[in-house]
Amino acid sequence: MVRYKATIAYDGTNFQGFQRQPNGRTVQEEIEKTLTRMNNGQAVQIHGSGRTDAGVHALGQVIHFDFDERPLEKMRFGLDTQTPEDIAVKQVEIVDEHFHARYLVREKTYQFRVDIGKPRSPFRRYYASYYPYPLDLMKIQQALPDLLGTHDFTSFCATGSSVEDKVRTIHQASMEVNEAGDELLFTFRGDGFLYKMIRIMVGTLLKIGNGRLPADSIPAIIAQKDRNAAGPTAHPEGLYLVRVAYE
Repeated sequence: MVRYKATIAYDGTNFQGFQRQPNGRTVQEEIEKTLTRMNNGQAVQIHGSGRTDAGVHALGQVIHFDFDERPLEKMRFGLDTQTPEDIAVKQVEIVDEHFHARYLVREKTYQFRVDIGKPRSPFRRYYASYYPYPLDLMKIQQALPDLLGTHDFTSFCATGSSVEDKVRTIHQASMEVNEAGDELLFTFRGDGFLYKMIRIMVGTLLKIGNGRLPADSIPAIIAQKDRNAAGPTAHPEGLYLVRVAYE
């Protein structure tokens, strides 16, 4: 038996999230079913770098699992072709037996897409969150740097989180507008993110862009350590786990 590290992508539209649960289709369940078939019916468990919620996508989720040694491309191809069409296995490598996809994460990069077109694009409905209201993009650009650095992000954590330490460090918080001017792309890179943290940050930034919060309000929101101080939670379909980096 060797330990494999695999980088996977998935369309989260028809999943109830990454992590296995009693009711609803999940990414973990589909991959474990495939690996179990490849292992002659012997159950195989996978471990992910973290959960993603229902409707959230991944371009670079990382998992690990233990399995008999096989040629790497044969293992990747087998997994890629036998999992459902909304999962892709991009890369497989053999790693040290002490490697852990979750506990050894150094930083993660997420992106969030917002459709601001009028009318909305029917082709983006599962892949970008729609925002139909006026936006001053300069106000959003002004607010973004206030998210950088090490802070207690309690105000940006949804209720239901069991995590006690809510201090995180954000290294990048940026926004680009596409050439057509009808889609925003937010990028956040940090040492970790709390439950629904990115969706709450985006909801807050959109509220600032809409003029319903001052552009300089983020430091005060962080200081309050109160979820009610921040903006609404943006819809999940705009969120993508892009990259997981390790030591």
